[in-house]
Amino acid sequence: MANTTNPAGGSDAEQHQLSLATAAARQLTTTTKSQPQMEEITPRWLLRILPWVEVSGVYRVNRRLTYTASDDRLEFSNIGAKVELHPQELNKLPLLHGFADVDNLVLRALANQFVQKEFKAGELIVEAGQPAEHVILLAHGKAHKLGAGKYGDQVILDSLADGDHFGDQAVVESNDRWPFTVKALTSCIVLMLPQRLFEGVIMQSPALHAHVERYKARLRKPQDKQGQAAIELSAGHHGEPTLPQTFVDYEIKPREYELSVAQTILRVHTRVSDLFNDPMNQVAEQLRLTVEAIRERQEYEMINNREFGLLHNADLKQRINPRSGPPTPDDLDELISRRRKSRYLLAHPRTIAAFSQECNRRGIYPTCVEVQGRPVIGWRGVPLLPCDKIPITKERTSSIIVMRTGVDDQGVVGLHETGIPDEIQPGLSARRMEVNDKAITSYLVSAYYSVAPLVPDALGVLENVQLGR
Repeated sequence: MANTTNPAGGSDAEQHQLSLATAAARQLTTTTKSQPQMEEITPRWLLRILPWVEVSGVYRVNRRLTYTASDDRLEFSNIGAKVELHPQELNKLPLLHGFADVDNLVLRALANQFVQKEFKAGELIVEAGQPAEHVILLAHGKAHKLGAGKYGDQVILDSLADGDHFGDQAVVESNDRWPFTVKALTSCIVLMLPQRLFEGVIMQSPALHAHVERYKARLRKPQDKQGQAAIELSAGHHGEPTLPQTFVDYEIKPREYELSVAQTILRVHTRVSDLFNDPMNQVAEQLRLTVEAIRERQEYEMINNREFGLLHNADLKQRINPRSGPPTPDDLDELISRRRKSRYLLAHPRTIAAFSQECNRRGIYPTCVEVQGRPVIGWRGVPLLPCDKIPITKERTSSIIVMRTGVDDQGVVGLHETGIPDEIQPGLSARRMEVNDKAITSYLVSAYYSVAPLVPDALGVLENVQLGR
């Protein structure tokens, strides 16, 4: 007799179960389980490569006295095509740094005097040899600062981008002329303040006049090329000349770094920890994954925090823009050359891919270097480490960080305090709290940290590198 066929397409004999199914067998055995996994975990290279300094709450970075005022890029807003400058942003100019204007009346008067002007790609914003009679703020666009080469050709002195500025020092000097040319590389929007209008505001404000005079007096004091108070020396002399007398002055108000904190409260029901603790400890696994998340957030803050993060604490003279857009070998050479002993480069993995594509176009192959036993891509012997905490903007731009590290080399150091109560890792504690009326146990998990560049050239940033080209 022929076999019958069931609706599924097989015969009754084929569908008849001949042995114990796996679904039933699993009821009598124990499966092999993995630890709980999470996709958020990254190599966290920054936390691994930084030398860590023991801190008791606050770390003070003492430096030699510097006469040059701090500098920063300005930020702008816009209403349609009109660019607006907030008065407080003018305090970022070295000329106006530290100027106390309680009601912003003077700064607002200055901000209102700026005139918006647009330049097409290829046009000259200023020309060498012409009178330097404006404070110029680059609100949007990219430009090259050009100088005359030894053989009559033009050389690129610097690349300027959104927020850069120049001319604020020139306007306080009479009969000064531009020592360089600034040429628009793309369409540029600039804000320009004529010298005569600036002088008019100075004459109307005794406080601003006194501030500018103090600024000019600082510029006249003996200083080295970094702007530090000069140490008078004599060398190469003969006989018995009178030697110069000197001393090393210090900053009166040095920068202090207070340890920051990342915290959370982990909650575990006692029923879970009592009854479901084999073969894996539930509290230990919950803590392990929580600690991983806190360390990830710690690295993010050490890069992006506006108070102490590396991207926001790099000195303006150590921030550069790419010459053409994407990160090229030329740009990394410029970045590395601005400091001695560049130890590490940090970039988003997509930025590293964009750099590799530029190398491919030129037929260049980056070297491979070893860091903590692992091979990584490098440039000029400097490891280029991936860090996905460095942001990529909606315009598809990002940054590359370069660091010299360690106290002995006056580099970048991590800050933490060890030996804290209930410490489970250096600078990280898990403190058990009470059991509430719902039988839930809570653990306060805390990490204390910060990061500090000991001198300005310990840290540099290549900004606004273009991805996806």
